[in-house]
Amino acid sequence: MSKPVKMSINHHIAQVTLNRPDKANALSLEMFDSIGEAGEQLASDRSVRAVILHGAGENFCAGLDFDIFRQREPIVDAQAMAPAGPSPANRFQRAAYVWRELPIPVICAITGVAYGGGLQIALGADLRYATADARLSIMEIKWGLIPDMAISTTLRDILPVDRVKELAWSGRPVAGAEALGLGLVTALHEDPLTAARQTAQEICGKSPDAIRAMKRLFNSAWQLAEADALALEAQLQCSVFGRPNQLEAVMANVEKRAPDFKD
Repeated sequence: MSKPVKMSINHHIAQVTLNRPDKANALSLEMFDSIGEAGEQLASDRSVRAVILHGAGENFCAGLDFDIFRQREPIVDAQAMAPAGPSPANRFQRAAYVWRELPIPVICAITGVAYGGGLQIALGADLRYATADARLSIMEIKWGLIPDMAISTTLRDILPVDRVKELAWSGRPVAGAEALGLGLVTALHEDPLTAARQTAQEICGKSPDAIRAMKRLFNSAWQLAEADALALEAQLQCSVFGRPNQLEAVMANVEKRAPDFKD
């Protein structure tokens, strides 16, 4: 039986694949756990500088596997909805929130559908590349549920709340072009996976210290008071200034050569 999530690491880039193509990569309980575990494994690997997240086959992720509703035991209870470990996210939220917690850039390549939980996983990424005919939906209303996979932390920096309400209350799918106009996706590409690899390679050519500090700044400062945001900027700049990778960036530019950054 194939693993529900596959991961490979090459040249500082991790590729994480949702791997249930026969089910449009729908989310089983095992898959929820496997996605979270993949993210946690990457968090401890300093050699990884960028992550690509995508789905096997024609679709990114169709959302919750309907078979979950046939479980004899309830999957939603106090224990399942409690934080899982040191993260504030619970078992289900972790599959999306782990990518926001990861200190390195995460690029999501979307083809086919990204529905419900699938879209929320994509929203945990820093960048989302999609095809023009991809379809995205906050679809939980179809099942009488609310979107609860960290969307309250990921989507608030992307869309105005009235647009979120309209999409969530209707559950309607939006195609790639409308998703781009709304801001749900970063860019449209004929081949999102190839575009994601190109961006990841470009990121890997930059100082990993500065890249990590930028992600922390952008994920945190938008929610801070102005004085605290300015203080965080200064703190993070001090953490990279004069360090070996920052000096290497300067020397590589002066000497007109490719930099050799250390993990």
